[in-house]
Amino acid sequence: MSDPSPQAPSTSKQGMSLHVSIHIHPSNRAAFLEHFKPCFEAVRAEKECTFFEVFSDPDDEGHLCWVENWTRDREWFMTVQIAKDYYKPYLAATEPMFVKPREIKFYERMEGDWTL
Repeated sequence: MSDPSPQAPSTSKQGMSLHVSIHIHPSNRAAFLEHFKPCFEAVRAEKECTFFEVFSDPDDEGHLCWVENWTRDREWFMTVQIAKDYYKPYLAATEPMFVKPREIKFYERMEGDWTL
């Protein structure tokens, strides 16, 4: 019996990826993560969030970055998601720790067969 034909590639551009990079003094890392964890848990529980991973720079203990993938677009994120109350205490506690401006970059999903 032959395998069924593969699915046609998706042509939907729905969804986006948010990449955030922050720099804090290494002495603030534990405090940052303590304030970040509740926000991280709340974000990854959102039904529109399909992926959330946090990374650290092995050469710079104060450089952290994360990637969030969402089923919605940038406009929705900036009007609906970012307005959620759980960001407020996290931002108030952590923004003073930044030693460089936070870098935020939005990426749109490519059309065609470029995803799992």
